[in-house]
Amino acid sequence: MRYEKSLVVGGGGFVGRHVVAALAARGAEVTVPSRRRERAKGLLLLPTVEVVECDVNRPGVLERLAAGCDLVVNLVGVLHSRRGRADERGPNDYGPDFARAHVELPQAVVAACRAAGIRRLLHMSALGASPAAPSEYLRSKGVGEQAVLAAEDLDVTVFRPSVVFGPDDAFLNVFATLAKWLPILALACPQARFQPVYVGDVARAFLAALDEHASFGKAYDLCGPKVYTLRELVEYVCALTGRRRVVLGLSAGLSYLQAWMMEWAPGPTLMSRDNVRSMRVPSVCDCEPPLGIVPQALEALAPTWLTPVTARQRYSTLRWKARR
Repeated sequence: MRYEKSLVVGGGGFVGRHVVAALAARGAEVTVPSRRRERAKGLLLLPTVEVVECDVNRPGVLERLAAGCDLVVNLVGVLHSRRGRADERGPNDYGPDFARAHVELPQAVVAACRAAGIRRLLHMSALGASPAAPSEYLRSKGVGEQAVLAAEDLDVTVFRPSVVFGPDDAFLNVFATLAKWLPILALACPQARFQPVYVGDVARAFLAALDEHASFGKAYDLCGPKVYTLRELVEYVCALTGRRRVVLGLSAGLSYLQAWMMEWAPGPTLMSRDNVRSMRVPSVCDCEPPLGIVPQALEALAPTWLTPVTARQRYSTLRWKARR
């Protein structure tokens, strides 16, 4: 099936922008809802993409947007949630923001597909998602994933990526920014294990699944080719950016304390206690890459946007690698 008209919920986000661009390159008309149109302004230049300013959590909005589409992609995810009152929490004890984004919205997407007569649904979950997981993030993701896969009248495919990296990510680039300003990096959960996957490979997996009937009703883990500890990733970013920094790994108790303090800091939350609980679950794959995807190595891609551009800065990077 060609899938000529698609609705991509969460299309203005990091992964969403790449998935939308891939669908547009395939010739599809793509509708991207966004609460603020300017947040998805990078998509406005794509001729077959329409960004609609709206709130998908309002009743009837998803049904209206899905009308006439033949594919829905749900990429919505949040890393933090207010704790909320007891009556706001889900039955698996997660905060209201997690409940809204990871549980209620997937359920609403399924209902919109049924109302519009759409069978094909692609959904992004998270590696380690489970209703029994130790963190609210992973528990809510697990409940939402189950709700989507339970829709047996739809052709559903779920993807569970490890941490996703790319030129505009909020992962490697955050560490690069911190290394720019801090001589010592106090690192929570330094031994947490990740298998980072390139955002372009995630987008390719979504498109590869479209016409793969064997993917209906299945969930696929997405990882890169190599496993790292968080300490190794931070040290690698420091090496690439040419900044000699002390990476101080914190104990479990201090990691939790640091996260609690960051929750109260002004500005965007960099780390929460729930993030610490999430990192107790190794974000690694124990399976082969699905759908014929050959994952690209972090070392082959990250230098293209993290390596310094001046000769003097490149010399600092070489000195770091030589430990001189």
